[in-house]
Amino acid sequence: MTTIAVLGNGRVGGNLAAALTRAGHEVTVADRTPGAAADAARRARIVINATPGAGSLERLAALRDELRGTLLVDVSNATTDGPDGLPADLLYPGSSLAEQLQEALPETHVVKTLNTMLFPVMTAPASLAQTPTAFLSGEDARAKQTVRELLADLGWQDEWITDLGGIRTARATEAAILFVPHVIRSSGFAPFAISIARSRGGGGSHGRA
Repeated sequence: MTTIAVLGNGRVGGNLAAALTRAGHEVTVADRTPGAAADAARRARIVINATPGAGSLERLAALRDELRGTLLVDVSNATTDGPDGLPADLLYPGSSLAEQLQEALPETHVVKTLNTMLFPVMTAPASLAQTPTAFLSGEDARAKQTVRELLADLGWQDEWITDLGGIRTARATEAAILFVPHVIRSSGFAPFAISIARSRGGGGSHGRA
């Protein structure tokens, strides 16, 4: 059992909080009331950023003291929105929200994951017809191992998880959000995820999409 704070009580945060609670963790969800995020982060070993990505950097940078020494799992994507409310462009082209957070929070271990799928898949990966992929980006190997274990509690098999390397690799996974509006307009709002298809009989850790 791990003490977890989920920052953001929308569909993403609520879904993750419910699933992690069912898995036996002690979960606190911080809403937007003054001081709620600071109180939750101060008590938690793991903090999950499920706030809207466009405002995440400002919100979390204000929690630098509370997040010191903490593992921050970032599942958000920072984008501008189009007229229909769907993602239009990246807010940090040439960088990523995860990199910006790590720079603003140097004493926090930031790990990017679960940002290449619609929110229902985060806690029910086996529900898809094809195997999805969850990616990990972060500088600290121990932090990424902890996140891998957390993903297992959400139903992710170990072979479905790909460690891409350092936090800079989050640029690639965050850019995948640009697929989302086109897929939704084409096929409707049905759960889907980015998946890496590997050759049969191996492929190691360097599979091709």
